[in-house]
Amino acid sequence: MSRDDEETVPDDERDALLTIAHGAVVTSGGISGQRALTTAVEVVLARGLGPMAYGVYAMAWRIAQILVRIVTFGSVPVLQRYVPAYDGTPKRQSVVVGLAYATTVGFGVVLAISVWRLAPWINELTVDQPSFVPTMRGFGFLVVLLGVVTIVSGNFRAVGSARGEVVFNKLLRPGVRFGCATAALALGYSVVGVAGAIVVGTGVLAALAAPIAARVTGIVPSLREARSEVRRFYNHAAPVAMSSLGKVFQNRVDVLLVGALLTTVAAGVYNALLVLIAIAWIPLQSFNQLLPPVASELYADGRIEVLNEIYTSVTRLIVTTVVPVLAILLVYGRDLLALFGPTYTQGYVPLVVYLGGVFVGSAVGATGWLLMMTDHQYARMLLDWLLAALNVALTYTFIVQFGLVGAALGTSLAIAIQNGIQVLLLRRFEGLWPFDRTFLTPIAAGGVTLLVMWTIRVSVSSSLAPVLGSVAGLGSYIVSLHVLGIDPRDRLVVRELVDRYRTDLTETLQTATRSA
Repeated sequence: MSRDDEETVPDDERDALLTIAHGAVVTSGGISGQRALTTAVEVVLARGLGPMAYGVYAMAWRIAQILVRIVTFGSVPVLQRYVPAYDGTPKRQSVVVGLAYATTVGFGVVLAISVWRLAPWINELTVDQPSFVPTMRGFGFLVVLLGVVTIVSGNFRAVGSARGEVVFNKLLRPGVRFGCATAALALGYSVVGVAGAIVVGTGVLAALAAPIAARVTGIVPSLREARSEVRRFYNHAAPVAMSSLGKVFQNRVDVLLVGALLTTVAAGVYNALLVLIAIAWIPLQSFNQLLPPVASELYADGRIEVLNEIYTSVTRLIVTTVVPVLAILLVYGRDLLALFGPTYTQGYVPLVVYLGGVFVGSAVGATGWLLMMTDHQYARMLLDWLLAALNVALTYTFIVQFGLVGAALGTSLAIAIQNGIQVLLLRRFEGLWPFDRTFLTPIAAGGVTLLVMWTIRVSVSSSLAPVLGSVAGLGSYIVSLHVLGIDPRDRLVVRELVDRYRTDLTETLQTATRSA
C-alpha cells in the first residue's frame, strides 16, 4: 500500500491507466451533467404533460432511443478501432470518418422513412393514442440528427478527446432537449409540439457539430478514396451493427413490450425508472470512454499482459465507483421516483430488480468493447442474437405474469447472462481475466454503506433523510475502503489525478489573478 508499491507499476501501464482514468473523470462530470439534464427534462415533462400524455412521449422517445442505437450501423466502434490505428496517415482517417457519416445518414434516412410509414401500426400495438403518430414521425427525423451527433462524439473519442465527446454528446445534446421541451411547454404546446421543438433544436446542433469536429480533430471527412477502405470498414461495422440490433431485442425489448402489453401510464412509469437506471450506468460508461482506443493500441502492439492489467484495474475502479451509486438507488429509489409524481413510485420494485443487472454489467467491465477491439466482433454478434431470442421469450412471459417487475427482471437477466458469457469468451480467446481478491474490498465497503443508509432511513423521518443518508453513506464507504485497504494501482490513479487537477487549478487561479 506504500508509495513504493505504487511506483512499481510499469510506465506503460501507468500511462494507460492515467489516460483512461482522466477520461473517466472528465466523462463522469459530463455524464452526470447529462443525467441531471435528462432527469430534469423528464420531471418537467411528467408534471407538465400529465401521466397519459407523458406516456405517449415516453413510448415514442424510447423507440427513438432504440433506433439511435442502430442508426450508425456499427460506425462508432470502427472509429475507435481504426482512427487510432491509422495515426500518421490522415487520408485513411478522413476516409474512415467520411464513411461513418455517410453510413449513418444513409441508414438514418431509411429508418426515418420506415418510422413514418409504420407509426400508425406501432400506435395500434402500443399506446393507441392519436397524438402518438405525429410524435413518433417527428422522432423518426430526430434519429438521423442524433446519429450525426453520435458520429461527432465517436470521432472525438477516437482521437482521445474526452472533452469533445462530453461537450457534444453529454451536455449539448440533452441540454438542447431540455431547453426546447421547456420552451414548448411554456408556450402551451402538448406532446406533439414538444417533439417538434426537440427535432428543430437537435437539427441546429447537428449542423454545427460536424464542421466543429473536423476543425478541432483535424480529420476532414472524405470519400475520395473510400473504395480502398470500404471492405475493411464494413467487415468490422456489419457484425457490430447486427450486434447492436441484437442488443435492442436483448436490453430494450422491455420498453416495447411494456407499451404493447401494459398501459400508457405504465409506459411512463417505466420510462421514469429507466432515467434512474441511467444514473447507475455512469461509472461503467465513464471508464469505457477512452478504454477502447487504448485497448486497440495495446492489442495491435501485442501487449496482452499489459492489456489484462489495465482491464483488471479499470474494472475494479468501476466496481468501486458504482457500489455507492447502487446503494443510494436501492435505499432511496422510492423517494427519487416520487420527484416525477406520486404515480411513479410504483416503479420502485422494478427498479430494485433492474439494479441487479446493472451490478453484474458493471462488475465485469468493458467486455463488449474488448471483444470488438480484439477483433472478435463476430463472436459478439452471434452471442447478442442468441441471447436476444431468449430475452424476448423470457421478458414476454415475465411481463404477462408480473407486469412492470417482469419487464425489469427479463432485462436484468439478459444483462447478467450476456456479460457473464462475454467475460468467459475474453478469457477463452485472449486470456483476459479481471477478477482477484481485491474486488472484495469495495463490495464489503458497500455492505457497510447500505447498513448506514438504511439505519438513517428508518430512524430519520425528515424530508432531508435521503440527503443525510447519502452523505453519511458515502462517508462510511470511503472510511471502509481505507480500513480494508486500497489497491496500489487505485491509490496511484487517485494520487496522480489529484496532483494533476490541483496543479491545473493553481495555474488557472494564478492566471486569473494576474489578469485581474
